[in-house]
Amino acid sequence: VQLQASGGGLVQAGGSLRLSCAASGRTGSMYDMGWFRQAPGLEREFVAAISWSGGATFYADSVKGRFTISRPHAKNTVHLQINTLQPEDTAVYYCAVSESLLTPDTAPKRWEYTFWGQGTLVTVSS
Repeated sequence: VQLQASGGGLVQAGGSLRLSCAASGRTGSMYDMGWFRQAPGLEREFVAAISWSGGATFYADSVKGRFTISRPHAKNTVHLQINTLQPEDTAVYYCAVSESLLTPDTAPKRWEYTFWGQGTLVTVSS
């Protein structure tokens, strides 16, 4: 499975961005997918995830209310809408595919994800 993330860029604090991630390859199967981010000098951290059907979503507490993950028509493309961006949101955002059915306990765990995209950089200026 190959993942292509897009939508990053430079934005002022308070602005919005929509990141997208398209999965290709074994697209005959549907996968749970997630987003992580990694700021300079920090560990990669979980942001959000969504079930293969789009029926279940999971969020890190730090982004609840500002980030929305979606997958229109339950396809292998997911979006991450980020509102009210803050300088601490500056990071490389990675999308990932899990071959397992994610739960609230497993969604934040990096080892639950088998395939990773190359990342898209989000820079928020103050």
